[in-house]
Amino acid sequence: MTDLKTAETPQKSDAPKTNPRAAARAWLEAGRPVAIATVIDTWGSAPVRTGGQMVIAGEDEFQGSVSGGCVEADVIAAGMDVIETGKPDTLSFGIADETAWRAGLACGGKIRVHVSKLDPKTDLDFLKKLDSAAAAREPVVVMTRLADGARQIYDGTSTTDPAISEAIRRAHSGVDKSGETFLHALTPPPRIVIVGATHIGQHLATMATASGYDVKVIDPRTAFANATRFDPSQLIAGWPEDCFRKLTADPFSAVVTLTHVDHIDDEALSIALKSPCRYIGALGSRRTHAKRVDRLKAAGFTDDDIARIHAPVGLNIEAETPGEIATSILAQIISAFRKAPDA
Repeated sequence: MTDLKTAETPQKSDAPKTNPRAAARAWLEAGRPVAIATVIDTWGSAPVRTGGQMVIAGEDEFQGSVSGGCVEADVIAAGMDVIETGKPDTLSFGIADETAWRAGLACGGKIRVHVSKLDPKTDLDFLKKLDSAAAAREPVVVMTRLADGARQIYDGTSTTDPAISEAIRRAHSGVDKSGETFLHALTPPPRIVIVGATHIGQHLATMATASGYDVKVIDPRTAFANATRFDPSQLIAGWPEDCFRKLTADPFSAVVTLTHVDHIDDEALSIALKSPCRYIGALGSRRTHAKRVDRLKAAGFTDDDIARIHAPVGLNIEAETPGEIATSILAQIISAFRKAPDA
């Protein structure tokens, strides 16, 4: 295999700079072992959330991050030891550590980082399975035993463990109650399907993109759905019936109807109500929604079906401007993805 460190053109640049798993796969495919460091616990002002990762192939070859600065140096050193010995390690950093102060944890933040080895002979298939799941928007949980680094992948349907199901539902990673196992939830990027390329839709698309959501904007009216108003990569100029179903086919999707045109919004809502999407919201006053409810009932939807629709859409923050309304909608969607069902 080609040695990434001695190749005339450094192959370490071939992997996406911000994707540690892609970098790990590239190094493993080149026959090189790597260490993978995962944030397993955070408290206070820790700059990287639980589940954040960094992969290490050498002292100057790493991708990703586990903190905001100098903690990385200690983790890289530990990673080199783990590659050499094959034995996993768990590191703790807090306000008492000089490196943690320099890394931005001085406001009370603490982190724990688990470092384990990935071997090209045994772990490349593990990464390929994760990549396949990501490409298919299939959520999985990687269960890692901290003592020895043993890993197992669960897809949410092959287990009855409620902790795994909840980790997938909330896209939440953490150490289990025993303190011996880390559950790493790897879920698809949450998607927001905006039906209606309106002024509110412009603000919502911008803010949702900045918040890490995969955004799609659908509108059959080409005067609204054009590249002067929206990112062309997010636009789908067409009717919901023609381009909508695949976008709402999983519980990591949210649908918001904003056209204020009954037959467009109703078509989108009808498809969304038949899907497992996480959130459905519809713009309009209570009077407008009452008429919408009558139409949906006439189309065969039950009261329980219709109760899934958040209408009037958005959190009640007395929003008035398009930007404020979009803010209230995004906040409600974030809540739907993050909070427990009874929260």
